[in-house]
Amino acid sequence: MSDRKATILIDGEHPIELPIHKGTLGQDVIDVGTLGNHGYFTYDPSFTATASCRSEITYIDGNKGVLLHRGYPIEELAEKSDYIELCYLLLEGSLPTADQKSSFEHDIKYHTMVNRSLEQFISGFRWDAHPMSMVCGVVGAMSSIYHDSLDITNQEHRKISAHRLIAKMPTIAAMCYKHFIGQPYIYPDNKLGYSENFLHMMFGTPCEKYECHPALAQAMDKIFLLHADHEQNASTSTVRLAGSSGANPFACIAAGVAALWGPAHGGANEAVLSMLDEIGSEENINEYIKKAKDKNDPFRLMGFGHRVYKNYDPRATVMKLTCDEVLEVLELENDPLFKLAKKLEKIALEDDYFVEKKLYPNVDFYSGIILKALGIPTEMFTVIFATGRTVGWISHWNEMITNPYRIGRPRQLYTGADVRAFVPLNER
Repeated sequence: MSDRKATILIDGEHPIELPIHKGTLGQDVIDVGTLGNHGYFTYDPSFTATASCRSEITYIDGNKGVLLHRGYPIEELAEKSDYIELCYLLLEGSLPTADQKSSFEHDIKYHTMVNRSLEQFISGFRWDAHPMSMVCGVVGAMSSIYHDSLDITNQEHRKISAHRLIAKMPTIAAMCYKHFIGQPYIYPDNKLGYSENFLHMMFGTPCEKYECHPALAQAMDKIFLLHADHEQNASTSTVRLAGSSGANPFACIAAGVAALWGPAHGGANEAVLSMLDEIGSEENINEYIKKAKDKNDPFRLMGFGHRVYKNYDPRATVMKLTCDEVLEVLELENDPLFKLAKKLEKIALEDDYFVEKKLYPNVDFYSGIILKALGIPTEMFTVIFATGRTVGWISHWNEMITNPYRIGRPRQLYTGADVRAFVPLNER
């Protein structure tokens, strides 16, 4: 907080004083909440210069390439922690003790199964329905089954709902995948860790147990961890806006899934694979690099640069190491597609054009390659993103619910017709 004030002069006079707030880190914020009392609103399409809330969960400095969760740098969390511990941190605000982590893991592990009605619901979709369309519907439908804990004013109910969502999302994601490819559902195995269990449900069959290499389970855990939260992005803001109406948590998370499905938000790693397919082979790289540098050419290199990070994406540093390890374990270093991807990466890190514009490979570039190497189809990429992001959504929803809030109600700059007289139908 700060005692400083910003003064707006309307037509050179009529000063309006507005308080300036100071957060722990980042830019100071001018509080424009009282402008309406003076007959004015601010105009900020896409909210690019508007703080929509106060939050203690995640901080990003795009210019410096910094990402903190509850004050901890993402690089340290990725190196020293795991996804389940990060879930606890985001939800509870602090790292768990050994006993707290063990208890939390137990709660998540024994919430992984889903009600049979949800299985039947998934089976009702067309066999070739897009997995994201199924996940959208199924997450919303969870409120019709788990309605014993929907009192959002009850702390225990909120906790149960949060644990259910974190635990059941991998199961739902894997079931939607199995339905998509026409295979039987594989139930969770409580002897396995969170990420290994997800791969078990994805790739196991009743005929053959899936043997997961530890490096692959760790890679999936890194993908979940690095996508867990990213401040007030489109889907998180959607969850908060839906939650401000008092909607139940399952409905709010379903709204977040729907927002994430948009290609401008959650489809970046899928776009990376589409780009690699378009380029086709290493022989075509120079041609496409020229196209990428041509402002008049619609082609863009996907997975390079980031709207928020004007420096290196800190998550990409971690994901690059994981990507190299996965390709080595799976002996795919000489696969034409992955050789093409690695050559593109080398050019982006060395070419003056990309270096000057800071168009470095981002987390989506590497995660797309990893998911492809694991044998996961592109239709599942955003589903996996949603699975990892669920804890971020529910943490922001819970933070909002536990603090004073009002229903979200943005204003508009009306540019339509002025008052018009109605003309009867027979006179038009």
